[in-house]
Amino acid sequence: MSEFYYLYKEEIIYSAVLLFVLGIIRAIIVVSVKKIGKKSGTTEARASLIGRYVTVTLVLIALLIEAFILGAQPSDITVVFSSVFAVIGIALFAIWSILSNVTSGVIMFFSFPYKVGDKIKIHDKDYPVEAIIEDIRAFQLILREDSGDLVTYPNNLILQKAVTLMEKDALDDSSIL
Repeated sequence: MSEFYYLYKEEIIYSAVLLFVLGIIRAIIVVSVKKIGKKSGTTEARASLIGRYVTVTLVLIALLIEAFILGAQPSDITVVFSSVFAVIGIALFAIWSILSNVTSGVIMFFSFPYKVGDKIKIHDKDYPVEAIIEDIRAFQLILREDSGDLVTYPNNLILQKAVTLMEKDALDDSSIL
């Protein structure tokens, strides 16, 4: 065992430093995302989801850097990544709407002006919706109409449609009637 340590001492030290640095970066980003989430009034579940996205991205970066630490040549990594990206590209083309909804969910986390509990009106010519936001998830909004019907609305469509926040006073007046 000590022979292994002396043979790969430099790689072990670099790997430990890489894990330490990426762990600190992850912690900083996750704390920042949670602070942004609290400031904008989003749920903790949405902040955790963005934290998971960050973790997966950092793990992929760590694997790439670790390959260089262990002595992989750039040409070898290029072949592997081009093959993987070709397969992923074909798969993502097949599921582009899911990827679009996830990307929209990330965008909505940072810049969506509506919160859970707000009543909104979506100006869609095919299916206009006037409902209260019950939850904002990775793929869709969960909306509750006045009739009690539950509507799921895809995140990518909510960013493409005009949305009106119903006035708080109008909500109070309608509850009196």
